[in-house]
Formats: sequence, C-alpha cells, structure tokens
Amino acid sequence: MKILGIGVDIVDNKRLRKLIKDKKFINRTFGKKEIELSKRFKDKVNYFAKRFAAKEALSKALGTGFRYNLNFKDIEIINDNLGKPYYLNSVKIDQFIKKICKASKYNLHLSISDEKEYSMAFTILQKK
Repeated sequence: MKILGIGVDIVDNKRLRKLIKDKKFINRTFGKKEIELSKRFKDKVNYFAKRFAAKEALSKALGTGFRYNLNFKDIEIINDNLGKPYYLNSVKIDQFIKKICKASKYNLHLSISDEKEYSMAFTILQKK
C-alpha cells in the first residue's frame, strides 16, 4: 500500500465558538449527519472544531485544498460505535479521489483530538 497524501490541521476553538453561533455557517460547512449527531454532545465548540479541522486535513491530504468544486459540506465525519472518527463515504469524495489521485481503491485514516483552546486532525490517504 502506498501513501498518496497526508494532511494535518489545527483550529483555534475561540474562532469556531464565534462562527458556530451563526446557523448559516453550520449549514454551509457541516453535513446533515454531522449536525444531527452534534445534538448528542454538550461541548458543541470542540465537536464542530474537530470536524472542521478534519475537513481541512482531508483537503490537504488530497493536495488540492478546497478547489475543483470540493466544499466543506461534501466531507462528513462521524464516529463508529466505539467512538473512532471516520470519513463518511460519499459518491462525490470517491469520484474526486479517483480522478485527482488516480486511485480506484483507497483507505482514509483519521485521528482527531482537542484541548481547551485547540482542536486538531491528522489524515492519511492510502492507496490499496
């Protein structure tokens, strides 16, 4: 297996605290499942900040940033039953990776973390 890209991002939680007060920002940046799952979390700032960082990290792992019609809302991060975060599979992301990275089969690895002031994400895009 070959690593096609690595991305990392860190977010100042104060910045997100201000942004998530605006419902337009939330609806423009996060997917339906992410918004629905946020209702389970008391600390909305860290919840959204980690996902924002994960979206940025994936765009960096792809090597494109948010170009070629890739938007924040296209990337959704949810958790499995044990709490492990992962990128939700979508047709758009799948097609994007196949076109940009020339990989028909791939794995996306994600690690997210937070502290009081910062949230961060680390992503590896790996060709199978």
